[in-house]
Amino acid sequence: MATFNDSIGGGTTTGATTPAYDSKETASPKNITVQYGDGYKSRNTFGLNQNPKSYNFTFPVSVADGDKILAFFDEQAKNSTSFTFTPPATSTARQFICEKYSRSNTYLNRVSISATFDEVFQP
Repeated sequence: MATFNDSIGGGTTTGATTPAYDSKETASPKNITVQYGDGYKSRNTFGLNQNPKSYNFTFPVSVADGDKILAFFDEQAKNSTSFTFTPPATSTARQFICEKYSRSNTYLNRVSISATFDEVFQP
């Protein structure tokens, strides 16, 4: 199992795997709702892990660090594996997959990597 940190790809520049401050966290609670004829609604949670999180991150990095980050994402996607990451403003590392990511060339020798990390629950 891989860890998304500054040691990826033979070592990125210190802090390269720290996302920009304006990250976004989205929750997707898994609930089942049944509405009865009299207007009453019954809501129940579904499954063991009912509230997976999703994070949208941007990494403003050098071209070399961007290549290493994308290579890491490509490797995880190719092998269908998750990785360990500690989201900002949290203290607990969790398992994520990254199925959607892109690269934008922002300046000379600088790129912006946008990625969506989806939390997964596995042993």
